[in-house]
Amino acid sequence: MKTKKWLTMGVSIVAISALMLTACGSKDSGSASGGSAGAKSASVMDEIKSRGKLVVGVKYDTKLFGLKDPASGKVEGFDVDIAKALAKRIVGDENKIELKEVTSKTRIPMLDNKEIDMIIATMTINEERKKQVDFTDVYFKAGQSLLVKKGSPIKSITDVKKGTKVLAVKGSTSVDNVKKQAPDATVLEFDNYQDAFSALKAGQGDTLTTDNAILYGMAVQDPGFEVVGEPFTDEPYGIAIKKGESALVAKVNEQLKAMQSDGEYNKIYEKWIGKTPAK
Repeated sequence: MKTKKWLTMGVSIVAISALMLTACGSKDSGSASGGSAGAKSASVMDEIKSRGKLVVGVKYDTKLFGLKDPASGKVEGFDVDIAKALAKRIVGDENKIELKEVTSKTRIPMLDNKEIDMIIATMTINEERKKQVDFTDVYFKAGQSLLVKKGSPIKSITDVKKGTKVLAVKGSTSVDNVKKQAPDATVLEFDNYQDAFSALKAGQGDTLTTDNAILYGMAVQDPGFEVVGEPFTDEPYGIAIKKGESALVAKVNEQLKAMQSDGEYNKIYEKWIGKTPAK
């Protein structure tokens, strides 16, 4: 009986040990596969290096900053040249770049979906947007103003009153700003700047509002219009990068500083804006 009892206990111990080993083995295997499945995904900086080109969201409808020539299909402007300069410095060749069209409404969703690496598209840095994206240092300083037909009674934001129809672009800070500055005005929103400008030329509104740098580009397109009044906001433009991509933010900031130091930034600025920015 005693021998049988010890044999039974021995078998039980072996069985329990086997179960424990199996459990441990399962846990280790799970850890290994879990570690593999939960491995940290590649950063955007790593993806850029791997594919060997930069993918940048720019505007196609904003003269001086990003405008597509319908005849040649070429996109040109200040933001485009900044993007090319960054491509040259980050991946070694300004031609190793893919430009994708964004609007004020589509640019953040496209960044979140990883359709683009960064947004260089007249994008004002503000606290609300900082919750959605990470910004680089300021690369252009602008201010919101008004575009009107020459001879218009509107000379500044103080002339925008009840009954005034103000044209603006969806998703831009300009809409909120003008509603604060001229709460009694009627604001009509469009998908892009060319649509808004066409509406102004067609007499659908009294003035168009956005950053003065963009408005100057429209006035160049049609000398029958002019920018009036002093800017009534500060609009610091930043390059937007997907949240948490600190390595790419640091790299872009490093290259923006280098462009300032070696004079490339001033050459781009003078080419499109006409004069070197104040320090």
